Amino acid sequence: MYAFSYVSPKTVRQAASALAKAEDGKFLAGGQTLLPTMKQRLAAPSTLIDLAKVDGLSGIELKGRALVIGAMTRHADVAASAVVQQAIPALASLAAGIGDPAVRHRGTIGGSIANNDPAADYPSAALALGATIVTNKRKIPAEEFFKGLFETALEDGEIIVKVSFPIPSKAAYAKFRNPASRYALAGVFVAKRGSDVRVAVTGAGSNGVFRATVLEDALKKRFSPKSLEGVTLPATGLNGDIHASPEYRANLIVVMAKRAVTAAVGK
Repeated sequence: MYAFSYVSPKTVRQAASALAKAEDGKFLAGGQTLLPTMKQRLAAPSTLIDLAKVDGLSGIELKGRALVIGAMTRHADVAASAVVQQAIPALASLAAGIGDPAVRHRGTIGGSIANNDPAADYPSAALALGATIVTNKRKIPAEEFFKGLFETALEDGEIIVKVSFPIPSKAAYAKFRNPASRYALAGVFVAKRGSDVRVAVTGAGSNGVFRATVLEDALKKRFSPKSLEGVTLPATGLNGDIHASPEYRANLIVVMAKRAVTAAVGK
């Protein structure tokens, strides 16, 4: 790890100011990606701006028909929250399946979404639920936020403050995970609100998280796992690596979608 300066601001404004003053500063949320990258000397920021003590970035609350989660809220807190379990149990279940206990007690929802790892779990929830990512400058719909592999709509100095999830009538998440990393080889989040059905896929797309419109169209006719019988996805645009081919992931997506819908209608 190379030498760096460390700053621990108390407000969002102080954090943004510290980044602006740094030669090559990085925000530190949970640090589950940034710190290992630095230890391997693959990244060498001049300054780390730790968001852990910034006021107002943690917490979970219901606001009308939306579940609002502060950006620095840990995965373990999302999983254990009675509010989340009642409002969107699929989100609590998703958080409980991230990494291992060490990761869940350090990693944060804002850090995960800002990093936009192509195999991370939260981006699929944000996209399927139609979440709004609230920053210190604006509100960004999830549809506009995720731009590609590790790429988002965040601008320089922009900090995620909270994420607002509309409460669905039915939702569930299922993933086929790598047994070592617990990252998704294919993860599918399904959500239904009125007549709107969304299916978001993580871990399988060569360009990151995406919506599977073929599956959405089938489920809009009837929100049932039987609606997905015989539905296939092309392997075009899917990721292939040592763990799974594009064709294998195409099949996994449909299998995980069926499992997710089965779980959703059973609750």
